[in-house]
Order: sequence, then structure tokens, then C-alpha cells
Amino acid sequence: MRIYLPGTWPMLARLVKTGKFEPIGGTAFALTPRLREAYVAGDDEELEYAAMLEAARASLRLLAVEFGLGEDDTPARRVVVAADVDDVTLRPDLDDGAVRVTGSVPMESIAAVHVDVADAEHAVRQAAGAVDAADLGDLDAEFLVGEAEDHELAWYAPGEIAFVVELG
Repeated sequence: MRIYLPGTWPMLARLVKTGKFEPIGGTAFALTPRLREAYVAGDDEELEYAAMLEAARASLRLLAVEFGLGEDDTPARRVVVAADVDDVTLRPDLDDGAVRVTGSVPMESIAAVHVDVADAEHAVRQAAGAVDAADLGDLDAEFLVGEAEDHELAWYAPGEIAFVVELG
């Protein structure tokens, strides 16, 4: 199953260093039956994209925590790692596309990495500070999150990840 793992730049750097991606709480997103039911129309490719966007929103939440802990040097870029794994558990207690993976995800299972480009950093930093309020319905916060989500994530093959991290 293709899953989408939310991350941050330091997590991506650890992937390059260790060859494993360590998902926070085992949380990932995928095309689940519940996600399929949530959309009236859409083929598998469109629904996979929706799962990736849920992971990108979760990446904002991870960035909010890092910034809240004073990690201001962390690049304000959403990171989503796409991987193919067999062992996932559905998470009906979270978002429609939420799943849980056990343990780390090895580099061999990673299909691609999606990250924001430098031009998105201001919007992403603003959105990270507003994502919780947006989740609670604050319209101004939703606007800030929407500004970040208007930036498309760039796609990189697994062999390019080290170069992406190095060039930052």
C-alpha cells in the first residue's frame, strides 16, 4: 500500500543519515476505504493526492511543534515521504486517510519525497502557527493555512533525497 508520511526537514536529514524514516507515532496517510467514502467522485490517483495533502497538513502540525520548542532554524517546509509498505492499520479515530505503521520505514520502501520549495517558506511558517486554530474553525487561520497549501510540493526520487537535504 502506498502511504504518505508527514515529516520535517530534520526528519528528512535523519533519513539520509540512517537510511530509515521514523514516523512520529507511526502516523501516515493512505487511500483508505473511509477516504474513498468521503469523496463523491475521483479516481485512485486523485484520492492518493488527497491522502498526500492530509500528510502535508500533518507536516504543518509537526512544524508547529518544532517552532514551539524554539527550533527556529528548522526550514519552514512541509515534507511528505511516499512509501510502499505492507503492514498498516487503519486509524478511524483520526482523519479519513489516517493509518498507522509499525517501526521505521527503510529507504528501500520509499517511492518519492515531496517538499516545499524555498518560495513557500514564509507561507508555511505562518500556516504552522495557525494550523491548530484552522482545525478549530478560525477563518483567518484557515486563510493562512490555505496560503501554504496553495504551494505545490516538489517531487523528488529517492536517489535525489541526499542532494535535496544538502542543498536545503
